[in-house]
Amino acid sequence: MQTDSSEAARDHGHRHAGWKIAVVGGGISGLAAAWFAKKAMPDAGVVLFEGSPSVGGKLALGQVGGVGVDLGAEAILNLRPEAVDLVRAVGLDDDVVHPETTAASLWNRGELVPMPKGHLLGIPGDVQALEGLLSSEGLARAAEGGRVEPARDISVGEYAARTFGREVVDRLVEPLLDGIYAGHADEISLRATIPALIPALESGKPLGQAVADILGGHGAAPKPKPTPVFAGIRGGIGRFPVALAQDCERLGVTIRRGTAVGELSRTSGGWRLVADPAGEHGGVYDFDAVVVAVPAPAAAKLLADVAPTASAELAGIEYAAVALATYVFDGAVPLAGSGFLVPPVDGRFIKASTFSSSKWAWPAESGKTVVRASVGRHRETAALQYDDAEIAKLALADLHEAIGPVLPEPIDWRVQRWDPGLPQYTVGHVDRVARIRDDIARQPGIVVCGAAYDGVGIAPCVASALRAVRELVSSEA
Repeated sequence: MQTDSSEAARDHGHRHAGWKIAVVGGGISGLAAAWFAKKAMPDAGVVLFEGSPSVGGKLALGQVGGVGVDLGAEAILNLRPEAVDLVRAVGLDDDVVHPETTAASLWNRGELVPMPKGHLLGIPGDVQALEGLLSSEGLARAAEGGRVEPARDISVGEYAARTFGREVVDRLVEPLLDGIYAGHADEISLRATIPALIPALESGKPLGQAVADILGGHGAAPKPKPTPVFAGIRGGIGRFPVALAQDCERLGVTIRRGTAVGELSRTSGGWRLVADPAGEHGGVYDFDAVVVAVPAPAAAKLLADVAPTASAELAGIEYAAVALATYVFDGAVPLAGSGFLVPPVDGRFIKASTFSSSKWAWPAESGKTVVRASVGRHRETAALQYDDAEIAKLALADLHEAIGPVLPEPIDWRVQRWDPGLPQYTVGHVDRVARIRDDIARQPGIVVCGAAYDGVGIAPCVASALRAVRELVSSEA
């Protein structure tokens, strides 16, 4: 895998030979940035600083009931090449797998109903596909439609409500966005989350046609074997950052674990980092260039004196704290589909559940059943005030009610909390990110990447790292 195959990029890489590059943050974005930087500039010295004892951030592995499980994300968007290509490049090619099923449900008004097809984050291309999910009144309102001209950025919820009615938001849009961002449909930006839809809406193309074109490739004949939407890794997505870190070190990247960077300043020849003096590798370091790959709150602090406008914008990005409860049940429990989402309007404790051992073949090889449930939503932290045992108890009660008596008592469980969890792409997010990058671009030799900018998934994070390194490679610093 190459970061850029052009002759110009190689020339830039030679010109930057001997550079010392710091990567601040050892989540998947920082690890990818370090790998891309070393590949693009083999003669550069690349040092990655991570404040915690281990790298990988929210991509972590654990053991529950004797079964290895993911404690964070468990899938990669396969339709974008960046992350899956990198997975293959670091030696996990033979372990890339795809879901056994993607047939999800909605726990809607106390019943599990099939997830409607033909929608983009709940924006339907065919209103009739919503039959069985909406009430008769809601379906009639959705069929009336409406024309919304997104001349300005609006929330996905506002757009959907004005076009199809509130029930579409409550029953479909909200749970889908909740599952991805743990946020609120009436606050999350349409332009940031469904950018592919904007040109079609602005051109006046009928909405159904626009959605069908995006989902189905402009009416082209279906491929004999469609590309799977998602990919996983046998043994867990958490293997990815471990393999990536090992390959970084093989290439010559220095990884300083347990070393938080607390200060960043400009020098006459580059950048100065001050690492936590209490850490194993604490001290003052000088570099020619820096990649800031930490969450927005930490990035805002580091950039406060360096790029104050960017810092203020980053400080305005809020995060949702979430918790993930994982249960292991003895034997093979017959669970249909890959899991379900929960409309927040129904007032349940959990917001989603994944039947991991039905979705993926490898957990089922243990002879046990693995089920995950997620809890927590932006600014709604009451559920997270409980201790782990109470969260596990309340989430399990919802699972028993949704799934029914087929679900036995678990033999083990674990609750994993993520705070900060998921960045909120509120209305105006695209313009906010542009202002951040414009301000940082005024300072040569520094770039940013991560989930706060162009996407919260693994693939967007890897793409963000690749973009940042390309900016460094082409810079005149």
